[in-house]
Amino acid sequence: MTRKAAFIYSDILSRHILREDHVMQPKRLRYTFELLDAYGAFAFQNSRLVEPRKANRSELKPFHTDDYISAVENLSEGLHEYSASKYNFSDHGDNPIYLGMYDSALLSTGASILAAEMIYNGDVDIAFNPSGGLHHAMPGNASGFCIFNDPVMAIDYLVSKGLKVAYIDIDAHHGDGVEHAYYSTNKVLTISVHESGQFLFPGSGSVNSIGTGSGLGYSVNIPLHPYSNDQIYAMVMSDIILPIIDKFSPDVIATQLGMDPYFKDPITHLGLSTQGHNQLVRSLGSACSKWLAFGGGGYDLGAVARAWTMDYGVMIGEAWDDNVPEKFKGNYGIQRLSDHELPSISEEMSERLEQFTSSTMREVKELVFPIHSI
Repeated sequence: MTRKAAFIYSDILSRHILREDHVMQPKRLRYTFELLDAYGAFAFQNSRLVEPRKANRSELKPFHTDDYISAVENLSEGLHEYSASKYNFSDHGDNPIYLGMYDSALLSTGASILAAEMIYNGDVDIAFNPSGGLHHAMPGNASGFCIFNDPVMAIDYLVSKGLKVAYIDIDAHHGDGVEHAYYSTNKVLTISVHESGQFLFPGSGSVNSIGTGSGLGYSVNIPLHPYSNDQIYAMVMSDIILPIIDKFSPDVIATQLGMDPYFKDPITHLGLSTQGHNQLVRSLGSACSKWLAFGGGGYDLGAVARAWTMDYGVMIGEAWDDNVPEKFKGNYGIQRLSDHELPSISEEMSERLEQFTSSTMREVKELVFPIHSI
């Protein structure tokens, strides 16, 4: 059965600049929208293009502190009543201060809450906010380019309506902020598959971080070795992620679809292709009828646009031609959706990857599977 889907976007989401030399470039959202529009994605009967709305302060407060929200608002206006460093902002680090950052963060957060509302109200079965997925933000500070933790705001809304939510994060970086929010509850299952913290920010997400109290076993971490490729991701999806989701039996699946595991991403070290990413998304989308999707990381801008275009195709049940439409071809260097030249891996590296992945999967199964009676 064809599901109804919404793509939540406005050009204003892509206009702000964190810093001229910053690797996070919101214009990748515009690239994605323009590519989808070239395919006619918003003309299908089951596809809706929806304007975002700003979150309000009360929607932030269940997770973020009053003090932090006030600090972001103040610093965003160029004022100095709050110490930037106290909240992990700095001119030259990951989290720069820029004019209007408060409103930008409210809009991307509100877009995710709106996506959750549309799913709960039955307006759509699937809602995708590509500007969301800012999974590192903590209650009292910014982290990893993230100011407000929109996945938590959206999931909190669904939980407040009595729904069970499974959150699966395929970003290259551990979804630490979302895990933090639900580490001691069994109402939300969090699964993060990421480059091991031995090699990459934020340095967390080890296999033995499995939750506490009633949440024991409901935080699942699958750290991967650098250069882990499509085959490794597919194995982890089929052998670990899908069985746990199936046992949890969520009402809604929430996915963070970061494209920074891409093999050419400039700040990570994984080996995923756009088609490998899309296969993961296809598997996740079949795990539950109601699907809330966020964007996330991704710093090869063309790869982000290609992958998220393929992903939205899955959401509306359309398989795009691999060759992008002639009217778009060449824009931003994009010719095809999939990758036709994949990196080669030495025999020595293949063995190392196999050993690392096998060990990780064995540990996850030993620690988590018994809790879920798998």
